[in-house]
Amino acid sequence: MSPARAKTDLGSAHVFVTGATGFVGQAIVERLLSSHPDTTISILVRTKGSATGADRLRTLMRKPVFAAWRKRVGADEADRIVAERVRVIEGGLGSVPTLPGDLDVVIHSASTVSFDPPIDQAFATNVGGALNLYQALLDSGSNPHVVHVSTCYVGGIRKGIVPEARLEHEVDWRAEFDAARSARERVELLSRQPEALRGFMEAARADHGKEGPQAVATASEEARVAWVTEQLVDAGRTRAESLGWTDVYTFTKAFAERAAEELWAGSGHRLSVVRPAIIESAAQHPFPGWIDGFKVADPLIMAYGRGMLPEFPGLPDTVLDLIPVDHVVNAILAVAANPPKGEPEYYQVASGNSNPLPFHRMFENVREYFTANPMPAPGGGKIEVPNWGFPGSRAVERALRAKERQAARAERWLKRRKPSPRTREQFAELQARKGELETLRYFSQLYRAYVQSEIIFDDANTRALHAALPAKAKKTAGFDITAINWEDYLQTVHIPAITTLTRAFAQRPEGKSPSTKKKALPQRRDVVAVFDLEGTIVDSNIVQQYLWVRSAGMRKAAWPGEVANILANLPRYLRAERRDRGEFIRTFLRRYEGMPAARLEKVVAGGYSDTLLRHTSPAAIERIKEHREAGHRTVLVTGSIGTLVAPLAGLFDEVVAGTMHERDGVLTGYLAAPPLVDEARAAWLKQYAKQHGLDLAASYGYGDSHADLVWLGLVGHPVAVNPDTPLAREAQRRRWGIQHWKRSARSPKRAVMEYRPSEES
Repeated sequence: MSPARAKTDLGSAHVFVTGATGFVGQAIVERLLSSHPDTTISILVRTKGSATGADRLRTLMRKPVFAAWRKRVGADEADRIVAERVRVIEGGLGSVPTLPGDLDVVIHSASTVSFDPPIDQAFATNVGGALNLYQALLDSGSNPHVVHVSTCYVGGIRKGIVPEARLEHEVDWRAEFDAARSARERVELLSRQPEALRGFMEAARADHGKEGPQAVATASEEARVAWVTEQLVDAGRTRAESLGWTDVYTFTKAFAERAAEELWAGSGHRLSVVRPAIIESAAQHPFPGWIDGFKVADPLIMAYGRGMLPEFPGLPDTVLDLIPVDHVVNAILAVAANPPKGEPEYYQVASGNSNPLPFHRMFENVREYFTANPMPAPGGGKIEVPNWGFPGSRAVERALRAKERQAARAERWLKRRKPSPRTREQFAELQARKGELETLRYFSQLYRAYVQSEIIFDDANTRALHAALPAKAKKTAGFDITAINWEDYLQTVHIPAITTLTRAFAQRPEGKSPSTKKKALPQRRDVVAVFDLEGTIVDSNIVQQYLWVRSAGMRKAAWPGEVANILANLPRYLRAERRDRGEFIRTFLRRYEGMPAARLEKVVAGGYSDTLLRHTSPAAIERIKEHREAGHRTVLVTGSIGTLVAPLAGLFDEVVAGTMHERDGVLTGYLAAPPLVDEARAAWLKQYAKQHGLDLAASYGYGDSHADLVWLGLVGHPVAVNPDTPLAREAQRRRWGIQHWKRSARSPKRAVMEYRPSEES
């Protein structure tokens, strides 16, 4: 219990802070620097890549939380103070280095910031980190007062008043720790069983088979790793709920308290436990609205403001227990200055008991703010936020499931349709809708314990400590939650602060998409522009090309039989196409068996050439011309045979195509070498760039099919032209250019004939 008159000054204490780069940790360091000028501060900081601990300290000191202090004392003086007072101890909680032997106060604020991490990671950070820290403190010989920062929600799933006291549970936390640490090994073994691997491979083939075998292997392994993570996340969530906790975060934070009690307090040392509720932006210090990234409630607020949550499974009378970060920091430092005389003391820094904010009141404030200050809609205009009716979690869940099923049906339907600008637009709209449903599903699970709870956290000790502060200190370093006016805090401080984090992005002026914006190509000689043929330059495929060849040199009476034969074999061709682009090409080109090579060349030079040119995109010709004029090497690459693309050869510096095997001047139906598709094309492109001294990072690629994904990923400027649905989806995800090249009234044949590349190009 707090004294009748509390101390506020830490004097010349040596204070050790963990989690100093985190949200609460950096605010603690700022307060120590600005309000406790005689303290020495040691911080535990991990190296990160090539950045040393000292580098990270310099970066930390440039963060907004320190701006007011630096301005007040001056930049040079601030640097001098930091050099004099702040010491960096390089290391992390996974392996705590030797600690100083003269520590007076330890503030342990480091922990995982996720509610739903894999079980082994959650235990390693929250429980293992605490064990390592307290063992290192014992080994150091120091006898500091430890302020262990926890969370109000360590009490688990319950109703009613939660006291400021030691947690009441009999769970063997050490056994749980051991089980969690071995969980990954068990799940990894399961993921490598043949039946599991077959499932990953089948799914990978279905989605990535056209990209090539290495793409399938990569996707299969990525799926296995994702499955392992998913299983470990589910293991943490399920184990926590089975023992009465909301999630693995609160579960492990409860055990971290036990570690502190048993290892530190149990060894006769002073321990105070501070349990904040949901920490949000500062009410006053270092300035109103200071926040470092989105915190617990903020993604929910922003998703609502963007119109992504038409309804939510919350209870309107649930108390949403928010607390400004400066209240939390002030309470931590007041607790640090007033160590317990005997047994550990517990302080819950919360608002629900003294100044409750029901969920319906929170919602009303958020709705009022976004009604007065609507977010800009992506296509122009303003987003109109919904009005929640709080129908209950079951009704929301039923509606969510129905919408998820509807979206799945729509996706299956779109995948079966022929690609077009309209289907790509529909698919993009569907993906956005699915994203909103996934957001609602995620938030419903994540916030369930916080918006459907019936918990009130007692804060008697915290209120008594504040009451014991000197009157002057209460104004600058107090933590009286009853002084907060929620309407004022939410609408003039907190929500404006978090919308500012995304405002620049949200209000970015609408412009042309990167795929359609006309830019002059840079003049370079070490750049290649690689063009696919079918579906990209010409709106045809090898089946149509074959029919053009046959129609030009076949008796009319035989034509119906040829078409019927192709239709009869169409299922076989489609199966081959779905499995592997190369297999399809090999299978279909067998139809040329028995055709004299000279006859094929004659047909191509005749009517076939006119037909091919009629199906050639003028936009493609224009783009090729632009590349040639910029000095870029232009290459046409096709899995088909070179004879069939001869009419277009003059457009390019080089044509890379297949060759049909001949015997005595007659085509055998076999290719002379494997077709250059998917991964084979990627391997060729790497070798080609090396041989010609080309910079792939500055080069261009144009393709239409999911099979082109691998080689398009090698160039710095990939463009999906008239893409099929899988390529369009991936191009959108990777922010590649997407273009639709149409045929026009102007004769492509005339455009080809008019274009005469100069010798210099």
